[in-house]
Amino acid sequence: MKVKAVTLMEVCGTHTMAIARSGIKKLLPDSVRLISGPGCPVCVTAQKDIDLAIAIAKEKDVIMATFGDMIRVPGTKESLYSIKAQGKDVRVVYSCLDALQIALANPEKKVVFMGVGFETTSPTVALTLIEAKRRRADNFFVLSNFKLIFPALAALAGSRKIEIDGFICPGHVSVITGSIPYEKIAKNYKVPCVITGFDDNDILQGIKLLIGQINSGEQKVEIAYKRAVKRSGNTKARNILKAVFRPADSEWRGLGIIKKSGLALRKEFRCFDAEREFKVNLPKPRKPKGCICGEVLQGISSPVDCRLFKKACTPQSPIGPCMVSSEGTCAAYYKYGA
Repeated sequence: MKVKAVTLMEVCGTHTMAIARSGIKKLLPDSVRLISGPGCPVCVTAQKDIDLAIAIAKEKDVIMATFGDMIRVPGTKESLYSIKAQGKDVRVVYSCLDALQIALANPEKKVVFMGVGFETTSPTVALTLIEAKRRRADNFFVLSNFKLIFPALAALAGSRKIEIDGFICPGHVSVITGSIPYEKIAKNYKVPCVITGFDDNDILQGIKLLIGQINSGEQKVEIAYKRAVKRSGNTKARNILKAVFRPADSEWRGLGIIKKSGLALRKEFRCFDAEREFKVNLPKPRKPKGCICGEVLQGISSPVDCRLFKKACTPQSPIGPCMVSSEGTCAAYYKYGA
């Protein structure tokens, strides 16, 4: 297939890791450029939200629970990992339900789950909050840093900073959302979208379909992961999510505030809102000196463009979240090479 010069963005951090691990970039002609986008929920969590979690975790009688990657993301002055070393009760959990169980077992403590993730993760948190309400777990709280992927895709497609010819779209998010929401991206911004799975063949098929669309002048949505993704998605999961959360403006690292790209608790579940429960003082957010995670998340820069990469910034001593997360672009480049 004849290929003109194109830039394709893989939105999902799992795709970023899979592409790096398999060496797919080395198989492609020079005319096909793959760049990484803001598909890692740990990476796109804003600095102030990290600082807020740290401040709450330092409050008296608080247990902070979150996913493993989050505890090592540097805040402005500290990290959850560093305050855990100082004796604060910070625990790694595998799900929000684990955090609820900790709350039920420790009624004298306030247990906060710092939640991050996209449409894949947030329905499970919504279910947990429904259970928390049923169990009257009034010592359980959620710090919501959940994101919605489609407002971010629209912001990237409409950006003047970088030209994107096609999106390699996330398979697991699309299991929940279906393919219909991508149709607005393809129609409004004239950017083709292909939903793919995560093995080598899935990704290569997705790239082939995108190039086919670009060469023919089409802009539509295709599913290259039909064994898992349906056009309508998972209606039940979306309804559960909608019952507990509502869209809200949210800050993304590197992208700034994107309207209605986050999730806030509805009135009926506001009693579980950690930000409402705790009034804490926060340091002024400060971008780590020399860190270009924000530019990497927009696809403007590559990890190898960063003067800290593999020098001051490594997985053992990360300076930015893109090196911390198991789905971070910098971590992928460090582990598998550029």
